[in-house]
Amino acid sequence: MSTTQTLRIKFMSPQLRGALDLFLAAAGQGFNSYIEKRARVSQLAELDAKSDEELARMGLRRDDIPRYVFRDLIGL
Repeated sequence: MSTTQTLRIKFMSPQLRGALDLFLAAAGQGFNSYIEKRARVSQLAELDAKSDEELARMGLRRDDIPRYVFRDLIGL
């Protein structure tokens, strides 16, 4: 005669799992914003380091750099 036992380990309740999911999603959004901001700041610095001639070859003036870097956010 053989018996089979099933061991179920419950790490967290559904309520706690839901709260953790919400927390991680919110933290992830903040992290994504941070990463995006750093990438844009880096891009601003890279473009600002170029000479006026290099910018002109890209079709930019120095005053255009912020608009260019954030163009997807302002619809230009």
